[in-house]
Amino acid sequence: MGKVIVSPKFQVVIPKEIREQIGVKVGMKLEIITFGNRMELIPIEPIKKLRGSLTGMNPKFERDGDRI
Repeated sequence: MGKVIVSPKFQVVIPKEIREQIGVKVGMKLEIITFGNRMELIPIEPIKKLRGSLTGMNPKFERDGDRI
C-alpha cells in the first residue's frame, strides 16, 4: 500500500508501483467513488475493450409463460 501527500492544490501523485499494478497510463480517465471517509479510483475503460467479452455466453434462457 502506498502513501500520498495532498498538495496545496489538492493534487496527489499515484505511486509508481500502484500505477504499474493497475495499468494507469498518462491521460487515462479515472472515476472516483467515496464510501464514508474512504475513496477509490477506478480506471474507466473504453467500451471497445469489451468487444468479445461475452463470447461463448448462452443467450437462451427460460421465459415465463406470459412472456413472448
